[in-house]
Amino acid sequence: MKRLKPILKSKPKLNLNSILFGLVAVVLYLLLLSNVTPNTVNVDMYSISPRDIQSPIRIEMKEETLKKQNEAAEKVENRYTYKEDNALQQAEKTIDIFKTIQKINEESDKKTNKKDALTLDEKIDQLKGMVNFDEVSPEAFKALFNATPNELETAKDLTSSVINDTMSNKIKVDEVGLYRERAEEKIRQNTNFSGALKNAVIELTRAAIVPNYVFDAEKTRIARQKAIDDVDPVEIKEGEIIVREGEVITPEIFKQLKLVGLLDKDLSVYPYIGLLIFVIVIVSGLYYLTKDHLSDQKKQASLTIYTMLFVFSLLLMKLVSLTEKMDVSGIYYVVPIACGTMMIKILLDEHVAIITSLVLGICAALIFNESTSGTFNFTMCLYVALSGVAGVIYLGKRHQKAKIVKAGLFVALVNILSIAIILLLQNGKYSLIQVGIDVAFAILSGFLASILTLGFMPVMESWFSILSPTKLIELSNPNHPLLRKILTEAPGTYHHSVMVANLSEAACESIGANGLLARVGSYYHDVGKTKRPHFFIENQMNMENPHDKIAPQLSKTIIIAHPYDGAEMLKKYKIPKEIIDIAEQHHGTTLLKFFYHKAEQQSEKEIPESDFRYPGPKAQTKEAAVVGIADSVEAAVRSLSKPTPVKIESIIRKIITDRLEDGQFDECDLTLKELDTVARALCETLQGIFHSRIEYPEEGKKKVE
Repeated sequence: MKRLKPILKSKPKLNLNSILFGLVAVVLYLLLLSNVTPNTVNVDMYSISPRDIQSPIRIEMKEETLKKQNEAAEKVENRYTYKEDNALQQAEKTIDIFKTIQKINEESDKKTNKKDALTLDEKIDQLKGMVNFDEVSPEAFKALFNATPNELETAKDLTSSVINDTMSNKIKVDEVGLYRERAEEKIRQNTNFSGALKNAVIELTRAAIVPNYVFDAEKTRIARQKAIDDVDPVEIKEGEIIVREGEVITPEIFKQLKLVGLLDKDLSVYPYIGLLIFVIVIVSGLYYLTKDHLSDQKKQASLTIYTMLFVFSLLLMKLVSLTEKMDVSGIYYVVPIACGTMMIKILLDEHVAIITSLVLGICAALIFNESTSGTFNFTMCLYVALSGVAGVIYLGKRHQKAKIVKAGLFVALVNILSIAIILLLQNGKYSLIQVGIDVAFAILSGFLASILTLGFMPVMESWFSILSPTKLIELSNPNHPLLRKILTEAPGTYHHSVMVANLSEAACESIGANGLLARVGSYYHDVGKTKRPHFFIENQMNMENPHDKIAPQLSKTIIIAHPYDGAEMLKKYKIPKEIIDIAEQHHGTTLLKFFYHKAEQQSEKEIPESDFRYPGPKAQTKEAAVVGIADSVEAAVRSLSKPTPVKIESIIRKIITDRLEDGQFDECDLTLKELDTVARALCETLQGIFHSRIEYPEEGKKKVE
């Protein structure tokens, strides 16, 4: 049942957290809704454009691209392949014809019986069965068969020579006739054959001359495809002016306006779905960011503060974005976004503030997209992100008001550098007046950020009872009424508190705890002693100890009351709860050993330890635990007559060990490693404080004297 209680208690927190971030999501969606709504124009064909109309997107004009590709492909000439072997093949083919004719004639002449001799037509038929030359007429073959062997040999050489010579050229299909004419001319000029034989040689040569530079379909296809691939797509670029003010909306322009979606009457749901996904991603990231980095103390208040500051920053940006309609160039640079991030840093956490700056930069890219043709304004994304981060980084660990003002100046400087980066990278031509206006707005942004931070900080601290570093610094002022009370009524306690403050701050910072909170808590931790200051040894100067005259039980009551008396006084002065907790918890449930042993000696009965223990609670935070250790250590070391480094370390280790074994750190998250670090930090600080009081060895003394 005990384990179920914290679970049941955490349920409302989870629900409230979901509600808070749900509200952030709704606000973010509504603020960005107008920035993602597609722009449309109400124009008709052949009407006059009322303004410069830019393309909101980058899109390819596919029809125009296809047209250019076809034109490029048509310009590519056919590719051919030169077949060098064709000349030899055709020459050999004609030589085979002559050899065949000679062979047929020789075989026919060898026959003794003239009746068995082949007739001319039979010789031609036999020749056609042996060779394939359909383009040669029977008359040409008759002339060749009737020629003498010498004439055939001469004809064969001439034909072969002319064919080889002619086909050494690259002959396309459409050029075959030309080259056949040239071959015929050569034969007519270089032969004395009879008319029939000359015509037969010419006819055979013409038939042998064929194309050797032939069309290559594959090479042509590859060349045309390369030409198509080299064509750049015809695009309408994002931000490109489709039509200028006063120009006529031609059919081509109207077609382009329709293509980029500027004439769509029915709004697309895609931008709204995209915005929804964008918001979900942003808010989910912020939810897990704050879940991991915000402290568990006042977690709900911290989340409420964070969501308020995040929404405040969004509203600031949206408000400034509306001023773009004033047509004042560069006015959006005035956005004081560093105000929100600096307050997140001061009130919550530095890591959360830096990441929030980047997230706000992403949101700014959408919020300030009115001045751009696209969906995102990356210029303002960079400007807002750098501005927010600059304020966070410059604040450091100390957050005095003067530091916040200086942070505003630093933000202004970073803003100017951001504008310089933007203008130089854009490589635009800007007038000095325009640059001066941009810089003036950038400087004003820094000043507004610091002014708004200083103005809203007290309000946030008051509403949520936040103990900010600024508030802690104010509480550490010695002129505070309670500190003045301690100083005047219990000066020994005041000195003791200052010493404890020095020790606890150094120890807390060594383990990553809040050193400033520990210091200020130490100032007030013993304020309850002002009710009865003389009952505490540090205030007993030149006077008797009143505890010597009263019973240990009464002494115990007086001593044990001071943390709770102090808590009541702190509540009366409306001191933050964190400091009240340190005052109540710095003794935990420790035992008043001196008075317990004194009571045991005076009583015959056994006295329970619980009667002489502080009622608690035990330390709940690292800061309260460290202040309690420093309080005991300072009192113990102050009681040493001759403090040495060895004695100091021994006392510190013993006090920490006793408290650890007594269970005083059971309810805070101090680790053993951190306790060791605290011990070393206390040793270093105390050795520095008591260095002048550490005595030299005897021999060293003599030398010094």
